[in-house]
Amino acid sequence: RMLTRTPSVVAQVFLLLSIVLVIAIAVIQINQQQVLSPGLKYGIVLDAGSSRTTVYVYEWPAEKENNTGVVSQTYKCNVKGPGISSYESSPGALAKPLDDCLNKVKERIPVHLHKNTSVYLGATAGMRLLRLQNESAANEVLASIQNYFRSQPFEFRGAQIITGPEEGVYGWITANYLMGNFLERNLWRTWVHPYRKETMGALDLGGASTQISFIPEDPEEHFNSTLQVKLYGYNYNVYTHSYQCYGRDEAEKRLLALLFQKSNTSANVDNPCYPQNYNTALTMKYFFGSLCTQSLRPANYYPNQLVNFHGTGDPGLCQEMVSLLFNFTACRDREDCSFNGIHQPRAKGNFVAFSGFYYTINALNLSGHFSLDDFNSSMWFFCSQSWSQLQFMLPKFEEIYARSYCFSANFIYYLLVHGYNFNAETWPQIHFQKEVGNSSIAWSLGYMLSLTNMIPAEGKLIQLPLKPPLFAGLLVFLTATALLCLLFLVYLCIASHHRKNIPRVEHVFIAE
Repeated sequence: RMLTRTPSVVAQVFLLLSIVLVIAIAVIQINQQQVLSPGLKYGIVLDAGSSRTTVYVYEWPAEKENNTGVVSQTYKCNVKGPGISSYESSPGALAKPLDDCLNKVKERIPVHLHKNTSVYLGATAGMRLLRLQNESAANEVLASIQNYFRSQPFEFRGAQIITGPEEGVYGWITANYLMGNFLERNLWRTWVHPYRKETMGALDLGGASTQISFIPEDPEEHFNSTLQVKLYGYNYNVYTHSYQCYGRDEAEKRLLALLFQKSNTSANVDNPCYPQNYNTALTMKYFFGSLCTQSLRPANYYPNQLVNFHGTGDPGLCQEMVSLLFNFTACRDREDCSFNGIHQPRAKGNFVAFSGFYYTINALNLSGHFSLDDFNSSMWFFCSQSWSQLQFMLPKFEEIYARSYCFSANFIYYLLVHGYNFNAETWPQIHFQKEVGNSSIAWSLGYMLSLTNMIPAEGKLIQLPLKPPLFAGLLVFLTATALLCLLFLVYLCIASHHRKNIPRVEHVFIAE
């Protein structure tokens, strides 16, 4: 009897051990697996604006969502000096300022990934103007950048001048991407398309152009003026328009040209938008040398002649002069028209205003949500200050910006209220914002997102604790052992049951 119990106990122990080992190996294999590279991918975008170049470094997991990378900004560097269009006469001088930023960028990206990191340069309105003015100079600037990147370890994908509508749409993509309007994480930490989430409009103010982009109430009605964008598997019809020469710097040059035109003397000119008691001498080339002011250029134009501008800090007169930069009569009370006769559907929903919009609002000491009345009173107060008072009012004092904030504020007022038709009721729907989290709101991220649509996703490389053949072999062996033990136990059980029945039968016969 003892003999039959021993194999039974051994079989039970083996059965339990086999089951425990099967479960343990399966759990270890699943939980201890390591997802190796592709890991992260990197991309670099140079935003070559009219007044400066900014270098952005982006990274995203190599496994992508619906063909578009989930991108975040990890580094930003402002290249010293002016925008690339200012190097028309000395394109070779571009290398030195670019070097300072790119050396820092190299430290931010793992060395072994340098050769697989794509670099894109997108030039905006400053270069669009230079190309119109002097195409060969614009090509030389781009060729010198191309040449510079030959000696860099990254994969250079070309320097291109992007169109105004592209700049507008990329800015719109950035704003909505950062606000979580395309993707959000659900309870299971996976990325999903947000349910019925409205997109935001985007307002961008650069140095040479300004853009408005949003999804109109009825995109079908405005089909001719919308661009189709596909992101994360969804289509969006975005209305966008870019106004060349309506960037902050070019608009101010046009104002200086108008003031010069209206002045009795060509040597001294009053500027109601400059602060009281501010004086500066500017060359004629500074404001008449641009394509945007060519039509206002006087017959006796001497590029190097100095003109003295004297600030009078007169808000009322400043507004009057700024209004002359727009042609509002071209719309003749048409509702779907902004200014200069440009078709624009009615602006609807929330908007985010970034770049130059944000910096000007910040200088007026406004932030977040505020009414149109608050904006107007802050603007009036700011424009009435003398030059000496302004130095104590601004968070960061730089002459070239400080002298122009009053002009910028009035320009923004005319652009948004009389141009885009925002009013006291819809004004609070505009959010003046520079960044979301650590990512700048700029067209460059939207550009990168659109380009990652073309960067193929890579599959996960998974490292398992046990090599698949060994794992399979162990599973087969342990399962077979468990089955054999189980069959053996069933056999023992039947045999012992059978033995118990034999004595009972004999007992019955004896009784009879």
